Amino acid sequence: MNTKPLTKILVVDDDPDLLTIVKYALGLDKNLTVKCLPSAEEALKEVIVFQPDLILLDVMMPKMDGVTMLKILRSQSPTASIPVVFFTARVTEDELKAYKDLQVQGVIIKPFDPLSLAKQIQELWKNAEISLKIS
Repeated sequence: MNTKPLTKILVVDDDPDLLTIVKYALGLDKNLTVKCLPSAEEALKEVIVFQPDLILLDVMMPKMDGVTMLKILRSQSPTASIPVVFFTARVTEDELKAYKDLQVQGVIIKPFDPLSLAKQIQELWKNAEISLKIS
């Protein structure tokens, strides 16, 4: 169980309308600072500067998908332990198993309820495994 408060979230999705909705939805939690970026490439550059507690990451994006970005994050010491929640409409049983095998903190399925998004994220954060806690 994670006892550190969640204060910073990096959201990565190539859909600008969805980023607007997510920023608004997470903004309902006044304790959160949210940074939204439209590509994995930009996010990989910004993650070290922004130092998020958690990353909400779209699975399907052009150029670099979320799985590739996750593997890069896990391969680098400063970002290896940041919990990642996948954000996707792709949720077959096999895909969910593959996501679990990648050790993501959770999966939020699109479409989602904007009014409950912050609560979902907080629950996933509270239930973070010790191995995923940020040092």
